[in-house]
Amino acid sequence: MKFLILVLIGYLAYRSFKSWVLNSSTQSSVQGNGAAEIDGDMVKDPHCGIYFAKRDGVLLRLQGKDIYFCSEACRDKFLASSGQ
Repeated sequence: MKFLILVLIGYLAYRSFKSWVLNSSTQSSVQGNGAAEIDGDMVKDPHCGIYFAKRDGVLLRLQGKDIYFCSEACRDKFLASSGQ
């Protein structure tokens, strides 16, 4: 019984050490690389309803408001259906 407890404690110590080493190496690599940051601005296409990165969208300025679409086809369909 003592042997099983010692094995369990050893295993938990190993897992703790391993996660600590992986976290410290991952943080240093992410912090050092500005390109690894994720653009968090997601928007929903008002025509087809899918979510996409705002930076990849097609912009339409309508009545002073910015509307983003996933593609030019969705923008055109939106304009056709709204009578613009």
